[in-house]
Amino acid sequence: MNATIIDGRKLSAEIKATIKEDVKVFEGRGAKPCLATILVGSDQASSLYVSLKHKACQEVGIKSLDYKLPEGSSAKEIEGLIGTLNSDEGVHGILVQLPIPKPIDVGRIMGKISPDKDVDGLNPCNIGSMVYGGCRLVPCTPAAVMVILARYSIGTKGRHAVIISRSAEVGKPLAILLLNQDATVTVCHSKTRNVEEHAKGADILVSGVGRRPEFVVGESMVKAGSAVIDIGTNKVGGKVCGDVDFEAVLQKVSHITPVPGGVGPMTVAMLLRNTLVAAAAQEGIPRGSLGIFDEERWPEFSMLAPGL
Repeated sequence: MNATIIDGRKLSAEIKATIKEDVKVFEGRGAKPCLATILVGSDQASSLYVSLKHKACQEVGIKSLDYKLPEGSSAKEIEGLIGTLNSDEGVHGILVQLPIPKPIDVGRIMGKISPDKDVDGLNPCNIGSMVYGGCRLVPCTPAAVMVILARYSIGTKGRHAVIISRSAEVGKPLAILLLNQDATVTVCHSKTRNVEEHAKGADILVSGVGRRPEFVVGESMVKAGSAVIDIGTNKVGGKVCGDVDFEAVLQKVSHITPVPGGVGPMTVAMLLRNTLVAAAAQEGIPRGSLGIFDEERWPEFSMLAPGL
């Protein structure tokens, strides 16, 4: 079997091209979509991810503001900045880069972001709305996975999806999205017994562990003909790789995302889309005037929030 290698870079470029066109619609109405990011501390990986998000904003014409708080900043200081940005009508989206240094309560911080500006989709109100299929701002990586599945015609209805991650940012919201699309979902985590047995029964296998070499998805863990979505990020021998032994499973599965070049670029694209969705609602831009709401052009987006 020759697996289809999912090209996240190509798909994200198509999304960004639509967003770039839509930004011009905003500008024609005297508005400019704006994303504000908050980075606490100086973690190298987090700093890199933030810089990539600002670069992507620049590529499509979205204004971006980069706020950096020192290591050791208190929850009160972070909440104060969030409050200022919530009140700023020129800011449409707010993203707090994760992870936040301990012992700060991530859930509390996410809860301080206005649900209307929560472009990472992690405010408890937005997570809760997902249960009813009515959330406009869906967490970026889960949204990326769902759009990939739709674009590559990987069906979810009645299929068994196994997610190896129970994180609040990825595993849990992705489980909700897959359930909303009629998949039967199993969520595995560090306390799950016989993860391999669960994994090899999956029609759709999603792995987001990021603890290689301690955890690797090998050939024995995948079902023949399954779709494998790798959202793990690891560095082995100086190179970035995912959770999945790519070469080992390539001839066994039907679809697979590479790392890098798979889900990562799509996550950034979905952040840009969320920023535009938030900006359109706040600025009163008609949905019919924007390409990201065109269901003929982008039917993949309709599965994120049916009916909205």
